[in-house]
Amino acid sequence: MVHLSSVYRKLEEGAKRLTPQRELVIRIFAEHPGEHLSAEEVHQLVKKDFQDIGLATVYRSLELLTDLEILNRISFDDGRARYEFNQEETHRHHHLVCIRCGKVDEYGEDLLDPLEGRILKERGFHVLDHELKFYGLCRSCAAKREKTERTEKGIKGERMR
Repeated sequence: MVHLSSVYRKLEEGAKRLTPQRELVIRIFAEHPGEHLSAEEVHQLVKKDFQDIGLATVYRSLELLTDLEILNRISFDDGRARYEFNQEETHRHHHLVCIRCGKVDEYGEDLLDPLEGRILKERGFHVLDHELKFYGLCRSCAAKREKTERTEKGIKGERMR
């Protein structure tokens, strides 16, 4: 959980004002924990409270918050950057990305700790961070695909009789 007081302190340390627009963007992330929001999604959510805010303002706020390490920018190879609060962990969590619906879930267990130990021992290389993404089908999309495949097999079986 991110404490907003630490977020506001980072803005002060970066000599940046807490404008109403920036505060709304920060609040969106606080109200949507664990979500990986694109600039367009943030813009739609912010517009509910501040109708005059432009997409360019949201982009500038996201860039500033990323530069100040308040947010992390993540790419899921879908052509759009997504953002989440920087959780100030030594290592980031892993992501499970559904290639059908685009849903992203987090996987909290650090699966690469043993590998990092081997890399240090074998190569003397100190891993500071890593990023791991798994691409596949979420439970819902896998069930829909399985249902579609069963239906298609049934139709083909009927035609062959």
